[in-house]
Amino acid sequence: MATLTYTRIEDIPKIHATAREAFASGRTKSIAFRKAQIAQVGYLLKDNEQRIKDALKSDLGRPYLETELLDFAAVYGEVRMVYDKIDQWVKPQRIDFHFNWFPMGPKLVAEPKGVILNIAPFNVPVFLLLSPLVSAIAAGNGAVLKPSEQTPAFSQLIAELLPKYLDRELYAVINGGVAETTKMLELPWDHILYTGNGRIGRIIAAAAAKHLTPTTLELGGQNPVVVDPKMDVHLTAKRLLWGRFSNAGQICLAPEYVLVPAHFQDTLIEEMKKVYNTFYPDGPENSDSFARVVTTAHTQRIKKRLDETKGKIVLGGATDVEKRYIAPTVVRDVPVDDSLLTEEIFGPVLPIVPVKDVDEAISIIRSKDYPLAVYVFSNDPKFEEKVFSNTKSGAAVTNETVITAGVPGLPVGGIGPSGYGYYTGKHCFEQFTHWRVSLKNPGWVDKVAFGFRYPPYKPDYKKYVKGITSSLPPRPGTQSGTAKRWAFWLLFALVGAGSVVLTRSRGQLKA
Repeated sequence: MATLTYTRIEDIPKIHATAREAFASGRTKSIAFRKAQIAQVGYLLKDNEQRIKDALKSDLGRPYLETELLDFAAVYGEVRMVYDKIDQWVKPQRIDFHFNWFPMGPKLVAEPKGVILNIAPFNVPVFLLLSPLVSAIAAGNGAVLKPSEQTPAFSQLIAELLPKYLDRELYAVINGGVAETTKMLELPWDHILYTGNGRIGRIIAAAAAKHLTPTTLELGGQNPVVVDPKMDVHLTAKRLLWGRFSNAGQICLAPEYVLVPAHFQDTLIEEMKKVYNTFYPDGPENSDSFARVVTTAHTQRIKKRLDETKGKIVLGGATDVEKRYIAPTVVRDVPVDDSLLTEEIFGPVLPIVPVKDVDEAISIIRSKDYPLAVYVFSNDPKFEEKVFSNTKSGAAVTNETVITAGVPGLPVGGIGPSGYGYYTGKHCFEQFTHWRVSLKNPGWVDKVAFGFRYPPYKPDYKKYVKGITSSLPPRPGTQSGTAKRWAFWLLFALVGAGSVVLTRSRGQLKA
């Protein structure tokens, strides 16, 4: 395991102060500067792909292809999209036209918040550090990155690379554990983004509240899968196992448990066995296509829950704590109160929960915290709509798993216990942006329309207040004023047309 050099605690306030001073200098106001820094994020990655892949191989035992797919592809897409869109995003936004207010030119101006703190997890560290960094730069902010101490090879590497590519004062890396993070949270940031679990998320939110710092929390959760027995079973099995076993199950959007009609459970499992053998023809332990759990402590945690399950292991099940190895595992007949369903597993174990029907599946989902995603495998729009309309989640995805995070333009974000706010793309840019209200009222407006607001107030001023006050919508159960006006004009037109026809008819009769 690589050794990680922690940032000295006494240096953390200095890094914070340097970033704030650099931001105050105003150089991030330049869109050209922002675009250059965004491009440099891309080239940091491009120039060091192999070193980063090797680091994540060391930290996570991760196959190179998974790093390219889960980390590189997503960040490259983010860099390109934000670079191309930033000129459009930063333009002042005009509000809807209103006769009373248009002379004042009301609009919203996109301004940076200041210095952003991004505390990222170990599982997809390139994506979860650099994609939000791109958004922070686009919005004109400084940023300090805190990578996970559980990926020492990568965290050491990113601390080395970042100052070689980006402005050293505005953008920095702080490495460390609990003590270093605690020190960071004592400082006033302008926005904090944290990705991780709910327990730490509450600590982050409480610390941020002391400074009234806005936060974005992405906290994962237990993402359920509802399977329609009429769905293509091979496609279902393949996409479920890929989504669960990629990165050894350490993906916040991974499918967490599968709700399947009891009569269809055997069919699904038999197809999973076939797919499993094609994924790992020589067994997963010796496969170059299967990662490892990040630490022995996490491996022991997953093993304990697997040992305590009341379900039956039908695929995998082997463990080796010292090697950080949990075989890709499928467990059938898992009851809803099982050890595997008490909290997020965050490992390569997929429980299958037999249910009577889709209504019972929905009931189980609703009994738990809102997840980051609800997955449905079905070609029946009614089946799909029934599940999604009766549940809540950050994402609602049909016939696929995990990949929504890599779709340019789609944000990642939870709801309730799975987090709040968004990261990636325009939604993240907007979170790191203060929309400053702008209005410029010329002096002549008082003479034409707004002189009545100044004392001494006169009785006839009331009519001017009413003149600028919006009317209410129609009272429920009554015909709207608009409808009445249309009805009047329609009646008028009909009467007019009738008169024309009647006049012509009389003229023809006289002829």
